[in-house]
Amino acid sequence: MKRAMDFVGALAALVLLSPVIAVLCVLVRRKLGSPVFFRQVRPGIEGRPFNMVKFRTMTDERGSDGELLPDHQRLTALGAWLRSTSLDELPELFNVLKGDMSLVGPRPLLMDYLSLYNPRQARRHEVRPGITGWAQINGRNALSWEEKFELDVWYVDNQSLWLDIKILFKTVLQVLKRDGISHGEEATMPRFKGSNRDD
Repeated sequence: MKRAMDFVGALAALVLLSPVIAVLCVLVRRKLGSPVFFRQVRPGIEGRPFNMVKFRTMTDERGSDGELLPDHQRLTALGAWLRSTSLDELPELFNVLKGDMSLVGPRPLLMDYLSLYNPRQARRHEVRPGITGWAQINGRNALSWEEKFELDVWYVDNQSLWLDIKILFKTVLQVLKRDGISHGEEATMPRFKGSNRDD
């Protein structure tokens, strides 16, 4: 039932939002150049890797040492707007169609984090990652990593069709309010460096 809802929901959203996606493709191409999409390998269900796709929001500017500049220096005005409205996430609907992601589930993070989770935190990979999730409607990037992971595990243990519908409805409200986009002074969440909590 969940997979059917994901497929039908993602397909309907892509059809309805295709004019918006087309306009955003043009805007990103003009402001940031090519490629329009940002692709990155992320862990899916059971930690299996897949290529997640989003709209680009940052430049590839590097410092004199050849390393990428911090996120807040590479984030463009258009990119900040895309993030604040969550429009940068729209291409993930294609990931949902493919079955790599769900409309609702724990957000797919970095492959590097897999070895840093304690056993409880790793349970977030027992379900498909989602475009939105329980943590996203309960604080998003304003939460600490540990708080996010606790909410993710709660979702794994309590998932249901009605809970997914509730999360989708509240996600719309969250996007309209633009709450929890950044973490303190950070443009994005700081890197997860592991947790000392084992339970």
